[in-house]
Amino acid sequence: MSREARHESVLRLAMPHGAGWGKAVAAASLSAACAVALLAASGYLITRAAEHPPILYLTLVMVGVRAFALGRAALRYVDRLAGHDASFRQLAVVRTEMYRRLSSVAPAGLGSTGRGDLLTRLVTDTDRLQDLPIRVVGPLVSAGIVALLSVVAVALVSVPAALVLLVALAVAALLGSVVTLSIAKRSDEQTAAERGHVADLVLDTVRTLDVFAAYGTLDERLRHIARLDARVTAAVRRRGTVESLVGALVGLVGGGAVIGILAVGAPAVVAGALNGPLWALAVFVPLALFEVVGGVPLAVLTLRRVRAAADRVERVVPAAVPAGIVPEPENDADPATLVVDGPVAVSLRDLTVRWPGGSTAAVDGVSLDLRPREVVVLEGPSGAGKSTLVDALVRFVDHEGSYTLDGVEAKDMHPDAVRARIGLIEQDPFVFDQSVRQNLLFARETASDDDLLAVLDRVGLGSWVQRRGGLDAGVGERGVLVSGGQAHRLALARALLHAFPVLVLDEPTADIDPDLGDAVLRDLVGAARQEGRTVVIVSHVPVADDLVDRTVRMCDGRFVGA
Repeated sequence: MSREARHESVLRLAMPHGAGWGKAVAAASLSAACAVALLAASGYLITRAAEHPPILYLTLVMVGVRAFALGRAALRYVDRLAGHDASFRQLAVVRTEMYRRLSSVAPAGLGSTGRGDLLTRLVTDTDRLQDLPIRVVGPLVSAGIVALLSVVAVALVSVPAALVLLVALAVAALLGSVVTLSIAKRSDEQTAAERGHVADLVLDTVRTLDVFAAYGTLDERLRHIARLDARVTAAVRRRGTVESLVGALVGLVGGGAVIGILAVGAPAVVAGALNGPLWALAVFVPLALFEVVGGVPLAVLTLRRVRAAADRVERVVPAAVPAGIVPEPENDADPATLVVDGPVAVSLRDLTVRWPGGSTAAVDGVSLDLRPREVVVLEGPSGAGKSTLVDALVRFVDHEGSYTLDGVEAKDMHPDAVRARIGLIEQDPFVFDQSVRQNLLFARETASDDDLLAVLDRVGLGSWVQRRGGLDAGVGERGVLVSGGQAHRLALARALLHAFPVLVLDEPTADIDPDLGDAVLRDLVGAARQEGRTVVIVSHVPVADDLVDRTVRMCDGRFVGA
């Protein structure tokens, strides 16, 4: 599927359907028609009244003016209410679908997308999709219907006047759109990308504020963010200027339409071939009609912004799972396959892993057996393929070759069944902004307080929790109130509660002082061994020999020794 087709699927998803949206379009069209009819009828009424006819000749038009005035306001309210209701309901569908797609590609499919940029795409860009029905499709449909009806109505009065109006409408729509697109052609995607970059920098700065302050670079960082934000603000102001210029241009063309209709109709009125009040009706039509048609170039400009937002959303949460990513099955795993009793043997034979979007093998034909209760270190320099192999073990990315758990091919198992056997403790384990208790119950909801305290003792956090006030102690947003070692211990406690037969520790001491890191690693391995777990330690630094049974070195996607 081409890139164009992919983000078209996002746009289709953003469009509401059903009676609510149909009512909104109908109300918008009727409201716009009432606005044009109101001004046209007013012009006819004033001109006809100047001829001093009997009052009965004016009664119907007077009633029409009142009806059009009331109808314009009431239908406008119905349009706004029904349109926004339908759009917001569809936005809920869009958000749900975006998160469903995100769960299918995360984390391996996110590539280099930063957290701030990801947040911008899933919030700001996704919210912008609601502009498609409200500010693009709705205005274009209602403007098209009212323009057609207006041209037909003017043609019933004067065909030359209708031709002038038709030409003016075409010029306004075409010229306005061309000017809009020519000025804003490159700004929308660039502005969206810069906004995402600013969000990334702000989030990173807030998370590491103490580091920037300690090294005296906070002011420079803030100035850098301010410069980027100023560029985004300037782009938004330029876009506002474009919209104002387009509005003025369309108004100018509307004024030209009035002059043109006056020019073609005046001789006929003077000659008595054209009724004066009807001619006034035709003259007044463009005055209201071009207020409606003035939304067409702005709708085109908004469409560019919406398409840019859809493209950014689709890049990070595509409709189809990219090649190399293990898709999440529609059906849930059999509950029986999620219950594991006892150790699990892991076997890899000629395993090859290609990173999503790449053709070069990040892991190239490796073979390895993990025996139950064995502690194995997988070491090697950065970029050797260690993390890619780990992602393949937990079925984040697909593989070639053989990967079996107790003799069963991992590809033949539900991904959740594989992850029930292989537990991953990442280099930066996620800690929820909740109490210690809630961070542990996430792994096993039925665990009692005694179970939680016991597992905390096994990972060396028992006394720490008591000093903090017990299980109800908070850990702060993303674990800001705990150290790196404590976060890894907390993650291991969760893994032990979940009873994974195989534990993978990805760089458990990367962000910890070396002396403290050795103590943390000993506690982690000791607790896992006590539980009878198989442990794989992924590290780019050497691990003490007395902690492990075997060391495997990896370089350039291959095992150097086993």
